[in-house]
Amino acid sequence: MTQAAPELRGGNPLGSENSEEGAARKLLTIGVLKETEPGEQRVAIVPESLRALAAAGVRVLVESGAGAAAFFPDSAYEHSGSPVVSADEALARADALVSIGAPGPVLISRMHAGQAVIGMLAPLVQPGLARQLADQGLTAISLDCLPRTVSRAQAMDALTSQANIAGYKAVLVAADHFGRIFPMLITAAGTAKPASVLVLGAGVAGLQAMGTARRLGAMVTGYDVRPETRDQVESVGARFLELESVGPAGGQGGYARALTSAEQVAQQEDLGRHIARFDIVITTAQVPGRRPPLLVTAAAVAGMQPGAVVVDLAASSLGGNVDGSQPGQVILTDGGARIIGAGNLAAQVPTAASTAYSHNIAALLADIVRDGALDINPSDEIQAGVVITYQGKVIHPAVGALLDDSHVPGTGDCR
Repeated sequence: MTQAAPELRGGNPLGSENSEEGAARKLLTIGVLKETEPGEQRVAIVPESLRALAAAGVRVLVESGAGAAAFFPDSAYEHSGSPVVSADEALARADALVSIGAPGPVLISRMHAGQAVIGMLAPLVQPGLARQLADQGLTAISLDCLPRTVSRAQAMDALTSQANIAGYKAVLVAADHFGRIFPMLITAAGTAKPASVLVLGAGVAGLQAMGTARRLGAMVTGYDVRPETRDQVESVGARFLELESVGPAGGQGGYARALTSAEQVAQQEDLGRHIARFDIVITTAQVPGRRPPLLVTAAAVAGMQPGAVVVDLAASSLGGNVDGSQPGQVILTDGGARIIGAGNLAAQVPTAASTAYSHNIAALLADIVRDGALDINPSDEIQAGVVITYQGKVIHPAVGALLDDSHVPGTGDCR
């Protein structure tokens, strides 16, 4: 009779110092701590990624409870071969900390020179953080600066994976606050007409929102300043809204360019005339590193019917697409419409979002880990975008320019 293979436990993790594989080669040790941002339920590494990480030469230490909010208990990590330790031990032993968002100043002060921080650090939004990380001698790698036009970067694209989930969730949030149902329903009690949904922005989040709303039975319309997105909008079953007030506004890296002040005013006025006839409006337009464009004015919201719902996926501390939206808040207007500031919806689908993000991290590490260490090469086309600080300097050109700092010239751009 064949003997069953022994279970992998935390005392003998994949790639640990005591394993045969660990003894044969050096391994990079990464630490995964609990996220501390209010409302953040995701975790940077999930148990199913541990085997792939071990194959890439990476050992993982997980703080106890780090995955609990995303429904990954400590036992799941231990069973998959990752030691569950205290935050202090993970911090002391890790070569790199992997997170969803940027670490706070207290955690940064406890790190030591030579360690790395990997996450979505938003360095164009908070360049001062990059200066702090550089002064601390830390290597900062930011996935939200990934050059999306590089084909081998697709598996690492955390912005896309999280936007996909946020677009899906935006429709469910809208449905939860909408007083009617989405599909047309014919019953003995009468006929309920389908909800009309307008999605502004045909990026990853917008297209997912259109497709989800359509699958729920709504009549969906999509708008984007990039006319080349028409085919994508129509492919998910939505109608493309054309505005005569704004010309083509395609930008680099698949994003729209920032509109001029005159174009923004014309766009807002034109959209306002259409918005009043929709039950639900979902906005997804963002320009990396800048204030989100204002698309829906207070006048446009005031023209909506009582019970209408507006979901602002761009709501953040920088502002949003909707006048009056506040991140994390639901605001009932005098006219009876609801404005939902939904800037971090991926965190509300933590299991799926964490899994996708963990796959992105695993792909990145497989690309940059060599012989148990991060092989930092700023001339590499991917690293030119994601490596923000290295050897005590801010080396990312766009971030360095924001700091007006002398930095190593490069080709990366955080888009």
